[in-house]
Amino acid sequence: MLNLYNSLTRKIEPFKPAEDMQVKMYTCGPSTYQRAHIGNYRTFLFEDVLQRYMEYLGYKVTRLITLTDVEDKAIAQAKKENLTIEELTRKNEAAFFQDFKLLKIKPPDYAVRASSAVDQAARLIAQLLERGYAYWYTYRGEKNACFDPLKFTGFGKLAHLDVSKWPKKKRRFHKDTYPGTPWNLGDFILWHGCKQGDVCYQTPIGSGRPAWNIQDAAIVTKHLGFTVDVACGGIDNLVRHHDYTLAIAEAVSGKQFSRHWLHGGHLFVDGKKMSKSTGNVYYPSDLLEKGFSDEHLRFFLIYGHYREKLNFTVEKLAETSRKLDSLKNMVKELQEPKSDNSNPKTGALTRSIVSDFESAMNNDLDVKSAFDSLYETIYELHKARELLSVKDVKNILNDLRRIDSVLQCIF
Repeated sequence: MLNLYNSLTRKIEPFKPAEDMQVKMYTCGPSTYQRAHIGNYRTFLFEDVLQRYMEYLGYKVTRLITLTDVEDKAIAQAKKENLTIEELTRKNEAAFFQDFKLLKIKPPDYAVRASSAVDQAARLIAQLLERGYAYWYTYRGEKNACFDPLKFTGFGKLAHLDVSKWPKKKRRFHKDTYPGTPWNLGDFILWHGCKQGDVCYQTPIGSGRPAWNIQDAAIVTKHLGFTVDVACGGIDNLVRHHDYTLAIAEAVSGKQFSRHWLHGGHLFVDGKKMSKSTGNVYYPSDLLEKGFSDEHLRFFLIYGHYREKLNFTVEKLAETSRKLDSLKNMVKELQEPKSDNSNPKTGALTRSIVSDFESAMNNDLDVKSAFDSLYETIYELHKARELLSVKDVKNILNDLRRIDSVLQCIF
């Protein structure tokens, strides 16, 4: 059975979708005001491995990814580059999905721009206003809609926020996002009232645009409904973002939004956080130009537990690339059988390929242990390749191809 760490309960639990063998999966996508970097792709790759392994086990997965194309940062960046917001975000979105193809990340069933779910955002806000979770507040001449987290019982339960430390004085946060990781302890914005030079939509609740805080809830509920089986994102989504999404959806529906929550760890570069100011941001194209392959990069980013921090250096990428190339070379040399009959020694090794892989992957997607056990088995088979029969080779290759439907870096 597949067991996964649930951020909501902070426990490794058996994965159980609401419907037998049917999985609805929501994954946070990029903010398309800028290009996605390899740190972002580490998250998207762990989600890809999760989807592929679920499908390997026989689940039918319907996956949605959100695309944040209307927000404060996008509006500011479009002005800076003298582009329309559509020109800016479509350019970065195209590069994003080109990298998806390069890294062999499966295209999602739904890739939905926030700008296409404004109608649903307005409907959700209307219901939140009616039920007393949200209210109108005029700020600097704009009529904004705000959410009062203290009206929602259990607010902060995903990030395990201590609401007893909530400030006594009323505070409101009117920007889409704020820098850093501390909680914004106060009411958060759902709707930006229209102002000159801003992006504005005409809706039944007035003219304006949905805030980032409600966009994912609007996208998911519009296309997958008010309940999903698994929600994923980077560890930074645990601060504010996913608790906001959860609170909005559950305040409207009264139902549990997601049964399981998974969050991937940060990627660092030479022990430091990636940032343009320090000049240590890497894009996939940068590493291809250094002579690495797309498979090398995919393997590096998935080879390590998804919840743990991963430190990137060019030397570490070269090291893992050599390990992958070594496995691929051994597999290639195994494909010429030398014996007519199976040998008990090679037969036992062959039978362990799938069982060892599944044992590690069922333990919260332990890709590193899965690959390492596979490497050791192939190493032993390679040493004994003179004993391999045609049947042995056929079974080995069939098992490896099935495993590579998840890893996507062996063949």
